[in-house]
Amino acid sequence: MEAKVVWLFVFVALYWAYCIFWGVKSAQTAKTATDYFIAGRRLSMWVFILAATATSFSGWTFMGHPGLIYRDGFQYAYASFYAITIPFTGVMFLKRQWMLGKRFGYVTPGEMLSDYFQGDAIRILTVIVALLFSIPYLGVQLGASGYLFNVLTDGMISQDVGMWVLSLVVLVYVASGGLRAVAYVDTLQCILLASGIVMIGFITLDLVGGWEAMNQGLAKLAVTEGTKWGTTKGLGGGDYSAYLAIPGVIQFTAGLGVETPVGGLWTGIMVLTYMFALMGIQSAPAFSMWSFSNNDPRPFAPQQVWASSFGIGLILFFFTASQGMGAHIIGADPVALAAGVGTDILQVGDSIAKKPDSLVPNLINQVSDGAPWLVGLLAVCALAAMQSTGAAYMSTAGGMLTRDLYKKYLNPTASHTTQKLFGRIGVAFIVISALTVATFSRDALVLLGGLAVAFGFQMWPSLIAVCWVPWITRAGATWGLAVGLLAVIFTETIGQTIFGWVGIEPAWGRWPWTIHSAGWGMIFNAGVCIVVSAMTQEEGQRGHRMKYHDFLRQHASLGADKKRLVPVAWGVTLAWFFFGIGPGAVIGNDIFGAPNAGYDAWTFGIPSIWAWQILFWVLGVAMMWFLAYKMEMSTLPSTEIEALTEDIGDVAPQASGAAE
Repeated sequence: MEAKVVWLFVFVALYWAYCIFWGVKSAQTAKTATDYFIAGRRLSMWVFILAATATSFSGWTFMGHPGLIYRDGFQYAYASFYAITIPFTGVMFLKRQWMLGKRFGYVTPGEMLSDYFQGDAIRILTVIVALLFSIPYLGVQLGASGYLFNVLTDGMISQDVGMWVLSLVVLVYVASGGLRAVAYVDTLQCILLASGIVMIGFITLDLVGGWEAMNQGLAKLAVTEGTKWGTTKGLGGGDYSAYLAIPGVIQFTAGLGVETPVGGLWTGIMVLTYMFALMGIQSAPAFSMWSFSNNDPRPFAPQQVWASSFGIGLILFFFTASQGMGAHIIGADPVALAAGVGTDILQVGDSIAKKPDSLVPNLINQVSDGAPWLVGLLAVCALAAMQSTGAAYMSTAGGMLTRDLYKKYLNPTASHTTQKLFGRIGVAFIVISALTVATFSRDALVLLGGLAVAFGFQMWPSLIAVCWVPWITRAGATWGLAVGLLAVIFTETIGQTIFGWVGIEPAWGRWPWTIHSAGWGMIFNAGVCIVVSAMTQEEGQRGHRMKYHDFLRQHASLGADKKRLVPVAWGVTLAWFFFGIGPGAVIGNDIFGAPNAGYDAWTFGIPSIWAWQILFWVLGVAMMWFLAYKMEMSTLPSTEIEALTEDIGDVAPQASGAAE
């Protein structure tokens, strides 16, 4: 057995021991349903900061993201801005959801929304969103873990066997200890995720020959004929290598009979709407339960600003970008290699070009001879990254199945022991469902996986209603969410498949006009929500909703000196979204030197598009600080929140009585 495989098993065993320890320890402390489902609302500050960060940035960040940067170039690297847009959702909603959870004893978002809107349809839709998010998302993560170990053991462990065995421990510790176990394991997973990406970034830079050598290689790549996408030639994008420029603002022919956009997919509008989709990670029902699990909101701002926007952003824009683009210069790109760009260090032929997900495992394998122990460590870093998000969604979805279905409709007087039992059964159901789909129908998994984050984003109007806008009615939020989910489905690949089943030839394909399905879903979601809300205003229901908003205004309103900054906050946010990750990003293609002008013509010695991304990452961190701290959107409430139930979360909240 190779040394790297031995080290792999050693580090996996140590990692598993840590996971099982926290599963057992957390099971012993989970006396009540609230303890099990939301850690008794007592997560410590640093545990939440690390755990929420690990949950937000999964194995896809570790494995898939570098591969897609390699495949599509810097036009796709705009996706790294999810380091800011994911926690931006948290800035919008986490503090106010925590306040409502603390006040009224909510354990799940379904309880909160049905209580607020006085209806159960929104509760059922929320559970559906949770399941459609968690099962495919988890399946993708677990499947990737099996693939990683298949590559690193040189085929000794098959992908399916690796996936099932590696998932067993996750099932054990999550089902045993609930959200507390997930949180404490996530603290280590966050550290492993971040350090692993940094180490692989340094490995890539070493293979390339250093920072300057990499950028000189990118200058040669910019003028190489025959690369994957050719030149951009899009609306406003210029005529440049698609690896170093986005293909314009929008392409109206894409998805309407023309499936492949000219010069690549990632137009300014596509980037913007794809960021909307990834914002669905922290608006998904699971993150509502993360907010309820805290003793107070103090961890929210440092997690959103420093851990995520700054820390993960720094890692993505420098180290992940170096992995993806540096791969072109060390043999991953047969076309570039044939044109004399770089040297064939990886010696992988066209395997990475055919399967970009294999980039990171191949980079890890480069140190197998000189440092086999590092292969084992990096493999566990990748495994931790893949399991971090999945574990959280397993736990929270199991909680929603128990509280929103079993306890609500089948056994309203369920004891703590019974609730914990059904929570564990729910976790097992979700894991087995994800593994089954991943094992026997990977095509179905791919179809469903495309829906996950876009579905999560469709929760925005409902959360805006609860946290900010009392004008939105129950009918508006419910019908908007339902229509938005359908719009997501029918602008994704699965929608085309459904049309095919019934013999219909659709007039559009996936992501028409280079607008992501999350964007199409929100167009229909928000449109229906506004129209229906305007038609269903009713004084009695409005009065009920105002009880919640009066409470929020009492405890979270800005002082007079801060209210004058509200227009500034709106202006800064809209400008950042437009120029940083929207149509205005086309400016970044050549403002700091045309991509094909040569290395010496680049203002900062790096491609203009990369410099633009780094600039707006810095501005994005400043924006997040301004919103979270200065505008007090993630700080402690001005006055202490008094809970209206003695045993928070373990009795079903009664809206009309509790809110009075």
